[in-house]
Amino acid sequence: MTQQENKTPYGLLIFSLSLLTFVLGTSEFVIVGILTDISSSLHISNAQAGTLVSAFAFTFAITTPIVMALTSHFKKRPWMLLLILAFVLFNTLSIFATSYVVLLILRMLTAIVTGVLISLAMVVANESVPEHKRGMAISFVFGGFTLANVIGVPIGTLLAGHFSWHATFILTASLGLVAFIFAQRLLPHKLSQEKGSIRDQFALLGNSRILMAFFIPALGFGATYAVFTYLVPILKTLDIQNESISLVLFGYGVISIFSNILAGKIASHRPIARLRIVFFIQALVLIAIYWTTASLPLALVNIGLMSLMSILLTTSTQLYLIDLAKIYQPSATGLAASLMPVASNVGIAMGSAIGGFVYHASSLTFIPFVGGVLAILACILTSISYRLDQKSK
Repeated sequence: MTQQENKTPYGLLIFSLSLLTFVLGTSEFVIVGILTDISSSLHISNAQAGTLVSAFAFTFAITTPIVMALTSHFKKRPWMLLLILAFVLFNTLSIFATSYVVLLILRMLTAIVTGVLISLAMVVANESVPEHKRGMAISFVFGGFTLANVIGVPIGTLLAGHFSWHATFILTASLGLVAFIFAQRLLPHKLSQEKGSIRDQFALLGNSRILMAFFIPALGFGATYAVFTYLVPILKTLDIQNESISLVLFGYGVISIFSNILAGKIASHRPIARLRIVFFIQALVLIAIYWTTASLPLALVNIGLMSLMSILLTTSTQLYLIDLAKIYQPSATGLAASLMPVASNVGIAMGSAIGGFVYHASSLTFIPFVGGVLAILACILTSISYRLDQKSK
């Protein structure tokens, strides 16, 4: 679809998609901030409450490519609007959840809807702007997740502290309604539909280069979320009060804005080559948390550096997957656009699950090493992928 066929100025369209990802990101990430509130209210351990994060991510990762492939022929506008309403419904029902099992099921249903919506937002952003604006558009849409950490997560955490974690879901359901209103007004009526068969769609997932590219962001996000999932318990070991924890999470989100800006710059030239260095530095930053938690000022500086490194990979890997699909499976570029969000949630699930295992089996203090190892693996895989690119030229 060309810009002439779309009567919505792409600036407004990207704004509406960024708002949507902000809402979806707030719903997904805010669980980290209210983890201890949920565990106390539902009488479960922090490690068990952490499975709300990993279960969400696993569900997101498993169902998103399947649903995207099966619904690729759906008209995007009505499909997206229906999914946003489903998001509002599941978050509303979460307000009244009184058991861990019920909340877990609702989080998994929300994950299915979230995964497809994020993927469709990336597809719409990629196809609705001029070629030279793709990086900017993708960066802005990902910026919604950044703002979710800056604004949504701290507010949701603050609401849980002053009222209860149920109030947090009132917030996410309300934000969902706002996103629906903007999407209903700004989403174009004419959006492309994939013409490839379901077999063509799934064939993309069997391509070795696509799989390699897929696990780069998976490992990168896994490195961050092995630590970030349990950041609140880590902060509480430093004797930080609940109100101050909200400020720390706010600061973490503010710093991630700069990470998002840098992500766009990294994507502008030789992004895969640059990512090798990014992952190596990330590994050093995460491992250093083991020592810096002995001092509150050093710990806060280290957490800030962790935030700065957290999303440098996003824009580069998103565009890399789309461009590889254009080479190896052109009829499945829509599915390719969904793979970076899927990979990020595979990483979130993997990182939080491994972090939870280490937390339960040994000690909270060893979790930074999990993040460091995953970042080193991301560095190695990125180096291999870069060498293959150079050989194919």
